[in-house]
Amino acid sequence: MVSSSSFEASSTGGDTGLIVHAHDIHKSFGSLEVLKGVSLDVVRGEVVVLIGPSGSGKTTFLRCINHFEKPDSGAVHVNGHLIGSKLDRTGQRTEASARDVATQRAEIGFVFQHFNLFPNRTALENVMLGPIKVQKLSKEQARTLAMEQLEKVGLGNKADRYPAQLSGGQKQRVAIARSLAMNPALMLFDEPTSALDPEVIGEVLMVIRDLANEGMTMVIVSHEIGFAREVADRVAMFDDGQIVEIGTPQQLFDTPSQARTKSFLSKVL
Repeated sequence: MVSSSSFEASSTGGDTGLIVHAHDIHKSFGSLEVLKGVSLDVVRGEVVVLIGPSGSGKTTFLRCINHFEKPDSGAVHVNGHLIGSKLDRTGQRTEASARDVATQRAEIGFVFQHFNLFPNRTALENVMLGPIKVQKLSKEQARTLAMEQLEKVGLGNKADRYPAQLSGGQKQRVAIARSLAMNPALMLFDEPTSALDPEVIGEVLMVIRDLANEGMTMVIVSHEIGFAREVADRVAMFDDGQIVEIGTPQQLFDTPSQARTKSFLSKVL
């Protein structure tokens, strides 16, 4: 494991290949300790799938990566930047402002379970919004970029449709296109198929599979074990706020070493 200090130093002097370096992340909500010292490194182009029972901390950890949830302790670096912090004029680390955090998040795409599209905007307008607001592109530049991303997810012919006119799978693909339009270094997926009807899950998984084949760095919370076996480079098993086992899909699914992993897989495989 690379320490936070060594990663911070190396990030200014060369490419370490690490896109995510999360170290000893703790997070509680009141008296409930949800994360109990989670650490995870993800290298460029790697796909890591997080599995485990509901309430084990997977989504909270994902939200800590891009600072939707502020860790109580520990540190998260993404693409060489310490998320949630910045250097002041004297070179000391201070807490980042909301604007600074928003800028840091521009490198991180986050796809939610329930799409989070603006209902009063078309698919095209939903995808255009980030490049206009954050990257300061002109409307024409953003329109061209947004159309490219909608075509990428197979929805070029739905650009003028409003979310209410789209199926669940189509909405999720618009959400993916919206994230891709920001040219992220990292994509985070929080159970992207859990809110979908079974017949449309495949179309969303196909888009994510294509991204994996293109070398996009991704961390994915998913209960789709077959999908995880196919696309993941590594699978991390969460339980009770900790990663109890991590390995290749073959190692973790076929020959798990931990009793908790074996118990969980016996119920889902």
